[in-house]
Amino acid sequence: MSRYAADAGFEVVIGLEIHAQLATRSKIFSGASTAFGAEPNVQACAVDLGLPGVLPVFNEGALKMATLFGLAINAEIAKVSSFDRKNYFYPDLPKGYQITQLARPIVSGGQVRIQVGEGDQAYQKTINVTRAHLEEDAGKSLHENFESVTGIDLNRAGTPLIEIVSEPEMASAEEAVAYARKIHAIVQYIGICDGNMQEGSFRVDANVSVREKGQTELGTRTEIKNLNSFRFLQRAIEFEIERQIDVIESGQSVVQATRLYDPQK
Repeated sequence: MSRYAADAGFEVVIGLEIHAQLATRSKIFSGASTAFGAEPNVQACAVDLGLPGVLPVFNEGALKMATLFGLAINAEIAKVSSFDRKNYFYPDLPKGYQITQLARPIVSGGQVRIQVGEGDQAYQKTINVTRAHLEEDAGKSLHENFESVTGIDLNRAGTPLIEIVSEPEMASAEEAVAYARKIHAIVQYIGICDGNMQEGSFRVDANVSVREKGQTELGTRTEIKNLNSFRFLQRAIEFEIERQIDVIESGQSVVQATRLYDPQK
C-alpha cells in the first residue's frame, strides 16, 4: 500500500498486462526474421503487411512456447483456441488490425507467488492470472531524431508475443514490481523470451485505480502504457496513485484514460 494512499484513506488496486515477445526465429504468421537491430523496414514481408493474396501460416514454435508458459504457472491449456481481429488504425499497424486471441485464449487461469519487501517487513502473496493469449506485435513509431514528424519501423510487425493479463489484485507499486519481476524470471527461465526490456522484448502496461477504504466497487482506472523498466513501473504507478487521489480530494472525478510515463518530466 502506498503510504500516501493509506494516510489519505484510500486503497490502491492494480492489474498488469505484460507483453513478452517470444524467442522464435521467425514471425507468428510468416517466415520473416525476428532478429533485433536490423535497418528499419527490411524485415516486414508481404504477410506482415497484409497485402492482397498473402497466406498466413501459424508458427508452431509460438504455440509450444505459449503452452510452456501456461504449464509453468499451473494454468489451463485450451484444447481449442482461436484468433480474432482487433481493428484499430495507427501508423505502425500496417493492416489496420491486429491478429490476437480474444474469445478463446490458449492459456486461462494460473497463479504466481510473489515476495514483497525484505527482512521483518517481507510477506508473500499469490496473484492470479486471468489469461495469457497469443498475438502479433505491431511495428514501432519513432520520435527521436525526427522533428515535427514520426518515423515508422515495421520490422517488429508480426513478431509473436504473449500478453499476460493479471487479476486486479496488487495493492501497491511494490507488489506490481514484484509480480512483473517474477513473470520476467519465469519467461527467461523457461527460455521463451529474452526479457530484454531496453529492446522492447518485455513491456508492461499498468492499470491503476484508487478507492476509498471500505468501498467494494473498483475505482475508475488509468492505463499506463509501454513501461520498459521496473524502476519506471514503480515510479509511474506511484505518481498515478497520487494524481488520482489529488483529483478525488479536489472534488473532481477520475476520467478513464490511457497515459504514457515520461521519466524526464
